[in-house]
Formats: sequence, C-alpha cells, structure tokens
Amino acid sequence: MAFKKTALVVVDVQKFFIEDATEAIDQVVQLCEYFTKRNLPIYFIQHGHDEAELTSKPITNPVVRKWGPAGSVVVGSPGWELMDQLSPFLPAYPSPLPAVGTCFPNPESNQWPKVVFKDTYDAFVRTQLDDSLSHHGIERLLVCGLVTDCCAETTARGAFNRGYETWLIGDACGTRRKDQHDAYLKGFGFAFGDVYNTAEALKALH
Repeated sequence: MAFKKTALVVVDVQKFFIEDATEAIDQVVQLCEYFTKRNLPIYFIQHGHDEAELTSKPITNPVVRKWGPAGSVVVGSPGWELMDQLSPFLPAYPSPLPAVGTCFPNPESNQWPKVVFKDTYDAFVRTQLDDSLSHHGIERLLVCGLVTDCCAETTARGAFNRGYETWLIGDACGTRRKDQHDAYLKGFGFAFGDVYNTAEALKALH
C-alpha cells in the first residue's frame, strides 16, 4: 500500500497521563519524526471535557461519570496539554480553541499534522476524524499513544470496526499497568488488527 494511504494516529499523549508514558514516549517521537520527514498525515488526538460536561447534573458524559469531575481531563488545563516532546510536530493552536469533536487545521485541508479533540475513549465517536481520513483516502492507520488499556486500544478497535487496516504499535503505547498493557495488546492482535513494535512497523512500511 502506498505511503499516501497511511496515517499515524497519536492518542492522548497529554501531561495528565505522564506517568503512563515513561516507556512509550521515545517511540512516539520516533514515529512522529518518520511521518513528518516524509510529509505523511499525522492526527494528534487530544482528550478533554468542557465546563458543561463537568458540571452537568446529572452527569451525561460516560467518561466523566466513570471517573468523576475531579478525575477527568479539563480542556485548557495544564494536564490537557500535549507533552512537551511533541511540541516540534504540533500546529499552532487557534484562539479560541475549537469545540470538542472538531479537527484543526480544517479536516479536508492538506495541512499536516491535524489535532482532533475528543471527549470519550474512542477518537472516532462524535469527532471529525473518520470524515477527514475518508476525505484523504486513508486506508491504513498506525495507532499509538496513551493509555494502552483505555483510549489507545479503544481507538484502534474503532479504526478496525470502520474498515481501516489497523496497526497498534505496542512499544509506542503506554500504561502504568503492565499486565493490562500486555493483555490488551494480545487481545487486539487476536481479534482485530496487527500489533507491531516501532522498528517492525517502520520496516514494514518500506
């Protein structure tokens, strides 16, 4: 498959999850460097909840309901920011910030990378991600990021269920729970897409 049909999806590499990133961040950066050097599409996924979701009574967002407002990522907070190691790859953020669910730069533009804002585990749910990928003719996704046993693997499943050839890059995913990391990678490889480490994935792209 041609390079132009492949995109990198970097899920929730945010300061809120910094303790989960220890063993993954170097590989995430390596993947970003590879795709940037070749001007290939990158989608940075950024999770967060606005004031309305955090203060609604009753709470309607399932992630906020699960973790509570105090355990949720607040849009615009320090923890919401993507990690500093990704700064060289990121576009300038507009002001005011785009709404949750949207993508910038414009999802149909040929400007890369793009940032997609989400408020649930699966980056395809209530966002412009799928529309943008379809518009650009993307057929294969390399998925990496945080955390393995939540948004990263859920987004990879979402990609598979929407018909994308999906590679989950195991050593570029992270969680502080190693047993769950291993189990989620094993489960994904058994029933869904392919699991590669970074070196294997980059070799397979050639």
